Amino acid sequence: MTVIAVCQLALSVGDVAGNRAAAAAAVAEAAEHGADLVVLPELCDTGYVFSGAEEARALAAPAADSPTLCHWRTLSVQYATTIVAGFCELGDDGRLYNSAAVVSGDEIAAIYRKAHLWDAENLIFTPGDEPPPVVDLPFGRVGLMICYDLEFPEWVRLAVLGGADVITAPVNWPASEVPVGERPCDVVRVQAEASMNRVFIAVADRCRAERGVSWVGGTVIVSPDGYPLAGPVTADHPAVLAAPCDLAQARDKRLNAHNDVLTDRRPTLYGPVAK
Repeated sequence: MTVIAVCQLALSVGDVAGNRAAAAAAVAEAAEHGADLVVLPELCDTGYVFSGAEEARALAAPAADSPTLCHWRTLSVQYATTIVAGFCELGDDGRLYNSAAVVSGDEIAAIYRKAHLWDAENLIFTPGDEPPPVVDLPFGRVGLMICYDLEFPEWVRLAVLGGADVITAPVNWPASEVPVGERPCDVVRVQAEASMNRVFIAVADRCRAERGVSWVGGTVIVSPDGYPLAGPVTADHPAVLAAPCDLAQARDKRLNAHNDVLTDRRPTLYGPVAK
């Protein structure tokens, strides 16, 4: 059984030291739950609501010598857990990327650049052009994407076809009005994606308003049946959630004796979807 933890943090744009401290405290708490895998929010090191590209550039760092990634490697070794988290990357090409890393021990197992940019992100970042990575780890296969990527079923399916047992998603979900008695649509979409693909999905959102922007606080771990194992929080406070997950469940794509979510596909009929 693999223990997955998702951490909802209160972050502040520009407060890199404070944000790292919040991440470290959350990883330590997750380790107390025996977490094998810990997911932190999008742009966890810098905060999200930049005044513009100039501010983001001043806070960004190349992945190869990022102090934030170095810090996460230290935490990963210290607590014997894999960390997935978002960071602000300065590429070798001089461009800015909304990125995330899979940190396993003293190694960076994967770097991913967000492919689908949301709103004002388009004024700051360059979209990535690589598919979501799937990393083989001792406890299972971990896929990675960021926030708005989850709203594209084709992108989630790519990770599943790549063999992901669990899709990890650092997010910053801006809040919107939710009808009484309903869950935020962001959470509903994740539940649907998990069910449609028979895969675990682990989402780490954030909390506490930043420069006038509030957040869903939708941190959640969803099973391949589409139901939450922990969360969603949907509250404006920090939280660390953990759940034991039998990742082998995600390798069985059968719905019943006659249906399988992957083998029932008919890709030759789906051509227009790719246009």
